[in-house]
Amino acid sequence: MDGQVKVAVIYYSATGITYQMAQAACEAAGEAGAEVRLRKVRELAPDEAIRSNAGWQAHRLETQDVMEAEIDDLAWADVVILGSPTRYGMIAAQLKQFIDTTGPLWANGALANKVYSGFTSTATEHGGQESTLLSLFTIFYHWGGVVVTPGYTDPSQFVAGNPYGASHTSNNGEIAPDNVALGATALTAKRAVQMGAALKRGLAGG
Repeated sequence: MDGQVKVAVIYYSATGITYQMAQAACEAAGEAGAEVRLRKVRELAPDEAIRSNAGWQAHRLETQDVMEAEIDDLAWADVVILGSPTRYGMIAAQLKQFIDTTGPLWANGALANKVYSGFTSTATEHGGQESTLLSLFTIFYHWGGVVVTPGYTDPSQFVAGNPYGASHTSNNGEIAPDNVALGATALTAKRAVQMGAALKRGLAGG
């Protein structure tokens, strides 16, 4: 069995906030020694809605070369980190639609015994960050995954303040993730890789 941990960072982002956090997760996972795939989920919104928002349209052009996620990315990965903006305290429909295509993998047990983690962003403070992450974890429980969070495992987390996962308040997309949010995202990814490596060694050893 290949000893290198394989990490899939799969996200949805409209105006680029969650994308920046996804990039931070990829960078940190790579620094931790993992092989990393960055994937976006398919956009569901109509073109006219995207064109009506300059930030949304600009971000779509910015990330046009980012590959779209496929369920094979989940099968390939030892560690899966999902990112989504909050929509009424839950993940965005675009990410949920992708998750809803994973039935065949789930039925075959191919999503079990992997490490999972997540990150999110909201337009306003206290806009459902924790509930979004917790609803995401419910999916991981159904898959039989091992959920890894940043917790309060580093002094920086007493500043970030969210033990469930990395989160950021964007003020309706106007404020890019700061060092606190990006640091929490990096910590989340590094812990996921660390625990993923330990799990992989344990499973390989029988």
